[in-house]
Amino acid sequence: MAWIFDFILVLGGLIFFHELGHFLVARALGIGVKTFSLGFGPRLTGFTWGATNYRLSLIPLGGYVSLAGEERDMTEDNGFTEKELFMNRPPWHRMLVVAAGPIFNFVLAWIIFWGIILSHGQMGLAPKVGKLQPDSPAFQAGIKVGDDILTIQGKKIIFWSDLADTIQTSTTDSLNFVISRNGEQHKIVVKPQVQELKNIFGEDIRRPVVGIVASGDSKTVELSGVSGAVAAAEQTWAVTKLICTSIVKMVERVVPMDSIGGPIMIAQAIKQQSERGILQLLQFTAFISINLGLLNLLPIPVLDGGHLLFYGLETVLRRPLNERLQAAATRVGLLLLFSLMAFAIFNDIVRTLSSK
Repeated sequence: MAWIFDFILVLGGLIFFHELGHFLVARALGIGVKTFSLGFGPRLTGFTWGATNYRLSLIPLGGYVSLAGEERDMTEDNGFTEKELFMNRPPWHRMLVVAAGPIFNFVLAWIIFWGIILSHGQMGLAPKVGKLQPDSPAFQAGIKVGDDILTIQGKKIIFWSDLADTIQTSTTDSLNFVISRNGEQHKIVVKPQVQELKNIFGEDIRRPVVGIVASGDSKTVELSGVSGAVAAAEQTWAVTKLICTSIVKMVERVVPMDSIGGPIMIAQAIKQQSERGILQLLQFTAFISINLGLLNLLPIPVLDGGHLLFYGLETVLRRPLNERLQAAATRVGLLLLFSLMAFAIFNDIVRTLSSK
């Protein structure tokens, strides 16, 4: 049952790191913080430092930050100066504090990827030919099974993903390959063919192909601190783009709505990754952290993205939005959010029952 501890640690850690972003930026801007809690629910223990109460609460799933002057009614914030009150600050200050939570989720994913790269190297499929399609451009050009692809059009090929991206984004009639075979390098010119393929979302696309299949061998490249940080940032960006594309495809009904999952699916995934090892669990944690950051940036009232929208409009209009309008929008946002959560849990239950 160790995965239950992993579930609490992953989910709680992600939410806590999110709230830590709000806390640190608020303090950096001199905004008062009434409470910074590790966990939710009844207070177990804690201490007061300055005007902030730091506490450990009963339910260890994340935490929360309570800012001074978050509401227009500030009668309970008498211990803070007017300058320290959140709603007395200019909109751009408030936007920085709100945006810090999702940004910290992206930062956490980057740190995790960077740590994995520094400790284990950057891993991926080796650019080695495992199979050739009959009469394919690569076969006709003389490429053989077992060849290692070194460069294409002068671009260094490190992983199979580099090879695939270079070929599929090419616009020339021929590609100059440099391959390694039995310790010797050879230059081979391959003329790709445009074929109809299926992308990861099942859509038909037309891309240049040469007819080679990966061997399936893995490869690890050792990277230094700086180059590892750059590679981790690229990996974070790639995952972010993939998730954003998936959301768009879901809206377009390319990706079925029953693929939306909730806490049960997350718990099941954490259990699976935990059984596979710490490395896989950390990678999944980074993936969920990016998801959490993107989810909170959606322009839905009650989420960080909704607050950013309100404060952005306040900046443009140069006056606070009507409180009744904000309250109505918040109620709609809550209804939308609860409906989405209920739909996700329903999918989880149906998926779990159908798998048994």
